[in-house]
Amino acid sequence: MTSSHAHRWGHRIASPPGRRHAKGKSEGSEALTATGRAGFVARGIVYVLVGALAVRIAGGGGGREADRQGALQQVAAQPFGKVMLWALVVGFGCMAVWRGARAVMATGPRRKAGARLLDGGRAVFYASVCWGTAAFAAGSGGSSSGDAKSQDWTASALKLPGGQWLVGLAGCVLIGVGVVLAVRAALRRFLRQLDTGAMGRGTRRVVTGLGVGGGVARGVVFAGVGVFALVAAVRFDPHEAKGMDATLRSFTHTPAGPWLLVAVAVGLILFGGFSFASARWRRL
Repeated sequence: MTSSHAHRWGHRIASPPGRRHAKGKSEGSEALTATGRAGFVARGIVYVLVGALAVRIAGGGGGREADRQGALQQVAAQPFGKVMLWALVVGFGCMAVWRGARAVMATGPRRKAGARLLDGGRAVFYASVCWGTAAFAAGSGGSSSGDAKSQDWTASALKLPGGQWLVGLAGCVLIGVGVVLAVRAALRRFLRQLDTGAMGRGTRRVVTGLGVGGGVARGVVFAGVGVFALVAAVRFDPHEAKGMDATLRSFTHTPAGPWLLVAVAVGLILFGGFSFASARWRRL
């Protein structure tokens, strides 16, 4: 064997481990990215359905509850509904994994303790959504509504030492979250997380509209749920607590009447569309 042949042979033997490491790291990153995108698709489906149900309520249609439970019932009623439900289970599980990975593994100047804690909280939330969706798909989780669960949780919390303060604090946190979501959406902060350079000018305008309208509507709903939790704490009455469905229905009792509910419902549909856009263009 000549020295040049030996050199090339040795190079082939020595280099694969490094290349395999880089390839494995790249494949892991791509898998995590795909996981996050699947989660955003699942989130988008639920928000579009909740918004559509709320529009129907505003029009006097009543029907299913305008919350995640109602959305799952809507999915279950479709052809291949069971398959679609389990697809949502996978999607929410993917979102939980992606958020958890960001909380633990993500690096960079902005990955401070607060950001990691926020992603960790979101991971726990989506894990619970995944579990609830799986229970519903398996036929063991569809008995109680979101409003009933909110009242049950509030009643349990009020029985604890200092429970009134705890419920009040939870209400204030939800109000604060809602305000932050709405303000960040109005200021278009979400554009920082999107690969806007890959969008055309028209596409960017559409995605911006989806993000602003959807984010503000989502913030209004969060704040509304928080207000009812705060009222439940002040009055020491768990029946004052409301989930998403009852909160949305309460908008029809404002001076704006059902038009406020229509506006918020359309906003939730827009947020569903923004979630689909995030699945395509968000930097993951």
